[in-house]
Amino acid sequence: MITNPAVNWLYSSEPEASTNGRRIPVPRGRLLGGSSALNGMAFVRGQAQDFDTWAQMGNQGWSYESVLPFFKRMESYGGGGDDTFRGRDGPLRVTNPEPREPFFAAVIKAAGEVGIAHNPDYNGARQDGIAMSQATIASGRRMSTARCYLDPVRRRSNLRIETGAVADGLLFDGKRCIGVRYSVGGPRRGELREARAAREVIVSGGTINSPQLLELSGIGQPERLQSLGMEVRQPLPGVGENLRDHYAPRTKWAIGTKGITYNDTARGLGLVRQALRYALSGRGLLGSVGAPMRAFVRSRDGLAAPDLLLGWVPMLTEPGPKGPKIARQSGVTCYAHPMRPESKGHIHVVSADPRRPPAIHFNFLSAPIDATLTARAVRIARAIMTAPAMAPLQVTELAPGSDRDSDEEILDWVRGAAETTYHPVGTCKMGSDAMAVVDHRLRVHGIDGLRVADASIMPTLTSGNTNAPSIMIGEKAADMVLKDATA
Repeated sequence: MITNPAVNWLYSSEPEASTNGRRIPVPRGRLLGGSSALNGMAFVRGQAQDFDTWAQMGNQGWSYESVLPFFKRMESYGGGGDDTFRGRDGPLRVTNPEPREPFFAAVIKAAGEVGIAHNPDYNGARQDGIAMSQATIASGRRMSTARCYLDPVRRRSNLRIETGAVADGLLFDGKRCIGVRYSVGGPRRGELREARAAREVIVSGGTINSPQLLELSGIGQPERLQSLGMEVRQPLPGVGENLRDHYAPRTKWAIGTKGITYNDTARGLGLVRQALRYALSGRGLLGSVGAPMRAFVRSRDGLAAPDLLLGWVPMLTEPGPKGPKIARQSGVTCYAHPMRPESKGHIHVVSADPRRPPAIHFNFLSAPIDATLTARAVRIARAIMTAPAMAPLQVTELAPGSDRDSDEEILDWVRGAAETTYHPVGTCKMGSDAMAVVDHRLRVHGIDGLRVADASIMPTLTSGNTNAPSIMIGEKAADMVLKDATA
């Protein structure tokens, strides 16, 4: 699905120096469930520090203590852990696979040899350590928000699901949002329709499309909107700004021992066997999370919490006519990156046409600390992959290559090879400062009856994957809507 236009918007960033002029793929879900229907299915809440930072920025009700009940309410987790932190009967099933494959056991041992301990529940009391990835997978099935939230209530009389629809713009009565105008049918603008709101409108288009819809509706930077011939409804300079994502180089390693990676066990007849294994047990390559193992580590001693993330995929891929395919060479991919980057980019419309993608500028590595930590993350990946426990696997570094030793040599490789881990956030950030788009109750500043509820409202990037905190934002938004409706 990563290259399928039927289910993926297939956005890409603009060429920049930090990417050596490359366009970085920005996949986004074009189906019910949004990006939860095509993501890697890793379940990572982030650290308590992430949410406490949001609260310290003036966002009342967003501390870790405040959001923890929503994290617990949304999940059904049967992997043990402490009930203080984990939910047991929510709509979203979360599982915790065991490290059955010999490769994962070797990496856990190798990490221990360089001082990174195994953590059985990184979504519990502390995030530090290495573990198998908790996943929104149950019995081999993807637990998207469409499956867990929409499917059980599809028959409700007060729910109407409209697919194949593109939002053209929001409707207003003065400074109050009263609905949305959208079109249905065909790649070009089809039949125009309107949906009117009795109470309020909630925009959940995600980090790319929520700021796009606000700008198309006249909410944003006045000069930019006027230059495109659009009426300014509400000046908000922060719309589309504060874009953050994880810029992640993929280190690559050859494995000399046969039968260890999916390159040996999932090509040719091996893929047939994987399909049979999945059909019988829901396990194997076709039933696994995108990166089945991850480590949350500290770049140096003295830090209060981990600031780097490493993730392992037990195979190498190579370009194919329909996107990446499993390579012939046996190997492993390990991505490594800072978790809370300071570099900020922006997303803005380039046309009044809602079908024309906005321009995405990430501005990666513009903050010096991001460059320093990226090089450090690559070095820690090297330390683990060359630890004594990995020797039986006959490991050889392929990329960036052992000849690239200095930080600048590593970063030169990063600029030419890294991509994101598909975690864009922040373009309708929450706050009360001049660049904030929504307040702490997710209401758009200066407009009545309009909220934004998705990853775009995050003031800063959370420590890890963004699917879990995005669902938490939805749960908390629902609670706010209900309380306001009965106030």
